[in-house]
Amino acid sequence: MAGIASSCLTLSSTRTSWLDFGTHPARNIPGKTNSWRKLGIRAEVSYVNSEEAKKLVETEGYVVVDVRDRTQYERAHIKSCHHVPLFIENKDNDLGTIIKRTVHNNFSGLFFGLPFTKPNPEFVEAVKSQFSPESKLLLVCQEGLRSTAAANKLEQAGFQNIACITSGLQSVKPGTFDSEGSTELQNAGKAGLITIQGKISAVLGTVLICAYLFITFFPDQAEKLFQLAPAS
Repeated sequence: MAGIASSCLTLSSTRTSWLDFGTHPARNIPGKTNSWRKLGIRAEVSYVNSEEAKKLVETEGYVVVDVRDRTQYERAHIKSCHHVPLFIENKDNDLGTIIKRTVHNNFSGLFFGLPFTKPNPEFVEAVKSQFSPESKLLLVCQEGLRSTAAANKLEQAGFQNIACITSGLQSVKPGTFDSEGSTELQNAGKAGLITIQGKISAVLGTVLICAYLFITFFPDQAEKLFQLAPAS
């Protein structure tokens, strides 16, 4: 048996792959039997913007896989996508989880509408059950972090054609993809009290402006009102 078999592979500008077609002998070590090492295939994940992602779907046959949790998916998602969450709602009832869930719901859950989740132990198997390793997959999440983590897991599982949207769906302009849900894709991550913060600020601002104008143009009436106010 001899050396390394080699070849050339032409790839698109958005993807780079490392490919070795054979085996090569390991270094000779005195007193030990010469062994052979087998090299594998490693495909790098493609990171694209929203317009490039749209072209991958429309012209190159990529399938959209949404890895967000259920709540964000239901607010807005790309039409005809596949939903395989990387994290699922944590409903465990051990004491430690109950304490963490209570703290979470009173802070992150209340202000940002984020569910209390845990890693989905069946994520890779769920994807494998729907797609072959040769499938072209465009992974999407809201900010780009979960899709990157999902891409790493699938790459290790043997998937070779994976792309992610840089910065996630929050960077997708309205109308780029056909979507379904109650809001735009870029706003699907907004929930909880943070969604009404702007409205509260607008109301308070309006009240302050009205009070200023009243004091400016009706100083006598304003003074009488101040006199009626109870002293502290």
